[in-house]
Amino acid sequence: MIFKDRFEAGKLLVPYLTKYKNNSDTVVLGLARGGVVTAGAVAQGLHLPLDVLCPRKIGAPLNPELAIGAISDQGEPLLNGDLIDQLAVSRQHIDETIARERKIAQARLKKFRQNRKCIPLEGKTVIIVDDGLATGATMRAAIMGVESQGVERIIVAIPVSPPDTLDEIKKRVDEVVCLAAPAYFAAVGQFYQNFSQTDDDEVVAVLFAFNNMLI
Repeated sequence: MIFKDRFEAGKLLVPYLTKYKNNSDTVVLGLARGGVVTAGAVAQGLHLPLDVLCPRKIGAPLNPELAIGAISDQGEPLLNGDLIDQLAVSRQHIDETIARERKIAQARLKKFRQNRKCIPLEGKTVIIVDDGLATGATMRAAIMGVESQGVERIIVAIPVSPPDTLDEIKKRVDEVVCLAAPAYFAAVGQFYQNFSQTDDDEVVAVLFAFNNMLI
């Protein structure tokens, strides 16, 4: 399955989530940055409020794209101990990276929300949306972050994921909606015609436009 872009992928998720449409106890949460575009389409289709999460990857020393863990936007770390031991990653690198990524996450949340307060999640059903999963590290951190806020139920909705990552996420939440889990998986971008980088201003624009639409 090839998606035109992130917004189309979100629209294709909507039919699988219709039982949550117009539910006053449900909130859609998009993972920044690209996942916010996909989440915007989901929230629009379900007539639900939209907010943003900013989990951050903790990269390996010589390969920042390789996640040895992640932190939620509340700053809670989730580490892959086996991979850390395998790569002999120092505690100093882990602590310094966590501190740096925590600052970035908090700064981005402030920028994305502008002057708007976060949506309270306690007792809510949350639909966490991303444009796709690879290792799933940031999604696991996002799940951990919303769990700490006392949510009632967690649904993960993604267009595409490797099968092993998908199986791991299913163990952690109440429900998963995934449109494709191909055996051959190199990167999320291979399943999109347009997978250009989403910048901060686009995230702000999606959140601003959507929340104005709900007023």
